[in-house]
Amino acid sequence: MTDSPARVLTDDELDLLELALGGALSPAALAAALPDAPPEVLLTDAENTPLARLTAGGGSAVVLEPLKPLAGAIGPQWDDAVRRPARDVRTEAGDAGALGLLVTEAPTHEDAATAAALASAGTVLLLVPVARRAPEPGAVGAPGLVRAAEGLAGDLTRRSGAHVVTVAVPWPGGNEPDGITLADVAAAYGAGRVETLAAHRSPATARAVADLPRVHDEAVRALYPAASAAEVNRAAAGAHRRGAVVFFTGLSGSGKSTVARALAAELDDDGLRTTLLDGDAVRHHLSKGLGFDRESRELNVERIGYVASLVAGHGGIAVAAPIAPFASGRARVRALAEVEGAHYLLVHVSTPLEVCEARDRKGFYARARAGEIAEFTGISSPYEEPTDADVVIDTSHVPVEEAVRIVRAALSARLGEQDGEQDVDAPTAQGGV
Repeated sequence: MTDSPARVLTDDELDLLELALGGALSPAALAAALPDAPPEVLLTDAENTPLARLTAGGGSAVVLEPLKPLAGAIGPQWDDAVRRPARDVRTEAGDAGALGLLVTEAPTHEDAATAAALASAGTVLLLVPVARRAPEPGAVGAPGLVRAAEGLAGDLTRRSGAHVVTVAVPWPGGNEPDGITLADVAAAYGAGRVETLAAHRSPATARAVADLPRVHDEAVRALYPAASAAEVNRAAAGAHRRGAVVFFTGLSGSGKSTVARALAAELDDDGLRTTLLDGDAVRHHLSKGLGFDRESRELNVERIGYVASLVAGHGGIAVAAPIAPFASGRARVRALAEVEGAHYLLVHVSTPLEVCEARDRKGFYARARAGEIAEFTGISSPYEEPTDADVVIDTSHVPVEEAVRIVRAALSARLGEQDGEQDVDAPTAQGGV
């Protein structure tokens, strides 16, 4: 497609690219936020999908050329009704500009009253910064913030009569990028005036929010003598549940990474400690330098399995999504998980080869057919279909939301075993559990 050097974007950089493609960020600002990028660079995601080409022309001109859509996921922050390009929201806001309220934390009662006091009968944009990366432990993540903002939107409409629009704004989950402010991005969405709701909190409310982590400890100390309170708090801090490895396998283009990402995001949203180990992302880091011969493929899968087993051994949930074409490699992953005392769930994404090839989002199948890629699974290298899969899903018939529901049902049944709950069969999809 191009001879330009490629840059694999981080989650934070993908958020910035989405802003630029939607008209909230100039190509020049995007280029400045990508340190050490060459004058012409192909921007890809972790799966090597070419998303855009960024070219610095003569003078200060920078051109951003869209190539393929960014991969989405499930959850309220991905709903098309709220995750809209800045140019579309700006058009709805009109020339006069709207009031932009930044919802950076779950709104309090005081925040709701502040929003009503700030609002008028015009348009109010509830701008919710949402990051692709997982939130800090204990923090309300993107799905929860959007749900809370939609609740605030209904309340604000009743109180003020304003036209309230909830907007999920892609925004890096780390530090604010150099030269790019959330207020400037809000203006690009059509906000003529920008206010951060949390910044209007009274000192008493701000202290109460900051003190929330201590409320539990105070309640325990009020209920128990000092020695007992120390033991209750120690038990709560050290609470450990049996972890799990959810291991997806399937051909390139089968949809395993999409389902795995959506599952991990949903588990995170529910407060479960979840680590996503995507096959392509691992190839860039943990298995960088490995080839695609059988020995290298087996070593790559074993490395993924080892890391996943450590995560699960410490009570977390590891979601892995490599191709994992060989039964022997998958068996080793199962064994590693079992040694750590973790649950193991093998999910075979059985989407047929012809469907995967028709999708060919990365252009790999066409290149493999042309002989440009050797050892390509399904074309010039075998894929050994699992005979021991716990869940089988064909994404040519099952949408992502339903696939996630099916895997979650199977996982919940497994996790329920540790509490003495009866293990029930999970729903099936094109093959069953």
